[in-house]
Amino acid sequence: MNHFHLPRTIRVLGVSLFGTVLLSTIALAQSVKVEGVIKARNGDSMTLRTKDSMDITVLLADSTEVGQVQGMLKARRKEMSMAALIPGLAVRVEGTYNDQGQLAAKSVSFKGNDLEQAQKIEAGMHETRVQAEHNKAELEKHKAELQKQNVALQEQQQQIAANKAAIDAATARFGQLDDYYILDEVVVYFGNRQVKVDPSYRPKLLALAEKARSVNGYVIEVKGYASSSGDVALNQQLSEDRADEVVNILIQEGHIPLTRLLAPGAMGESHQVGNDSTAEGQSQNRRVVVRVLQNKAIAGV
Repeated sequence: MNHFHLPRTIRVLGVSLFGTVLLSTIALAQSVKVEGVIKARNGDSMTLRTKDSMDITVLLADSTEVGQVQGMLKARRKEMSMAALIPGLAVRVEGTYNDQGQLAAKSVSFKGNDLEQAQKIEAGMHETRVQAEHNKAELEKHKAELQKQNVALQEQQQQIAANKAAIDAATARFGQLDDYYILDEVVVYFGNRQVKVDPSYRPKLLALAEKARSVNGYVIEVKGYASSSGDVALNQQLSEDRADEVVNILIQEGHIPLTRLLAPGAMGESHQVGNDSTAEGQSQNRRVVVRVLQNKAIAGV
């Protein structure tokens, strides 16, 4: 009967592979002791930074014994909760490696003074995290406020640009008087933020209206102004409202036809005649100027 024999090389290789697997299994099952500092803790596992700066994943189980060594010779051991395993704690782990290179801990021990130091570190880290979160919240708050201010600033700049355009248009419409004679003028002054015409100015405005009606081809120019103190947009509106109030008196009481009135000019803070740093100067700037104009061509010039 013939027996089938494997070549000697294959038989030797098989024995060698079997021996390697066996040794690896023995190595995995062999208990080891590792010392290091807990770098991070995540439930039933933690990352251990060893003395040679290697990071090892340590697996914790319900059967893992956690203890604090005590006494001069560190011979006594006090059982502790796994809650004591906090980042920054120097520990000694005894266990076996699994096939994924993780250390399954049979026991974890540490010294009492090391725990106290780690707790101080953890408390400091907590305070730092709390402060960081507070700083982040404050930063977001300031960022939102800054964005709000930027939006308001953009709106204000747009309003200023619109006011400037209106003033430029009014200046272009009323500023060129070379073709006109100024035959009469009345200046009406207003109180701070006031738009109502003081009754004392009514006789002057009505007298101007009566004189205007006697002028061939007359037109009446009305321009409102405001002092430069306060909000620019508000001052622009005040100058417009003041001019409108005077126009209403000229139309309703002075019986001036609309065809004889140039569109009232809201000049805002432009053409200040008084020093706005003084109360007297501000009162001079809060005004409406009313003029009776006659075209030079109509006058025969």
